[in-house]
Amino acid sequence: MGSRLGYDWSELTPECLLDIFSRLSTGQRWNGPMLVCKTWMNLCQDSSLNTVLDLEAEFLSSPDSFYWWSPEFEEKVDSTVRSAVDQSQGGLKEVRVRHCTDKSLSYVAERCPNLEVLWVKYSPKVTIESMRKIALNCTKLKELNISCSYEISCECIELVGKNCKNLEILKRHLMHPLEIQRVKHCTYAQDLFLETLGDVDAFFIGKHMRHLKHLELRYTTLTDGALENLCKQCSNLEYLDLFGCERLTSDGVTNSISSLKNLKEIKKPDFEVLDEEIHWLADLAELFEEY
Repeated sequence: MGSRLGYDWSELTPECLLDIFSRLSTGQRWNGPMLVCKTWMNLCQDSSLNTVLDLEAEFLSSPDSFYWWSPEFEEKVDSTVRSAVDQSQGGLKEVRVRHCTDKSLSYVAERCPNLEVLWVKYSPKVTIESMRKIALNCTKLKELNISCSYEISCECIELVGKNCKNLEILKRHLMHPLEIQRVKHCTYAQDLFLETLGDVDAFFIGKHMRHLKHLELRYTTLTDGALENLCKQCSNLEYLDLFGCERLTSDGVTNSISSLKNLKEIKKPDFEVLDEEIHWLADLAELFEEY
């Protein structure tokens, strides 16, 4: 039998390698070709490959850890974000991270004016300080995910709504009640304020983000009256996610969405099991307190 010829990757041109590397996720590049040799590492740092920083797949593939809720981990995320900004030479268009802080987000705002997608889920150290810079400097923003980042206030929503007229997607989930109880047992998170005013958020969304097409408000404290006003203001909504909003009623949701003529999909609270779940979570919360 003849010997099988192996591939000589060293013969591939930089253009071919860039095309191959462009098909990999951020994490795959960092854990693969960047570790092979200096030439490949330099190619992976090419600005054309660094218009997107997406760490969501890495977070989803790893078990949630209390270590994520720590200054040390936030510093690592911030360092990663700053590095991505530098490698993109200011050309970042999409950022999807968790547990970042005002430091790195301000760095993005000051250097990446063409940013279109921003996810800062579970980022308790992101505040009005950096979000004001995002709103004023990144006016091309189309998608914003501020889920479970409780220091991002309604003032931030107002600023983004006034300045980012291209915004079509907003995700503003809160934590599941059970998740809140778990996180509160982390020393770093014990002093964090893990509540928000759903009706107040809805008021500012309706007033300043009327061009939205996609809105997610899972587990918020939204009530029927606020939802009705929100639907009247954001009449272009095509997708609405209200799952886990325990203060809503079935009739209230039905009446509110009747004004959304373009609505294609809605995720409603599970009204049949909601009452049972509330009692179950209350009992579980008592067990956590005893623990």
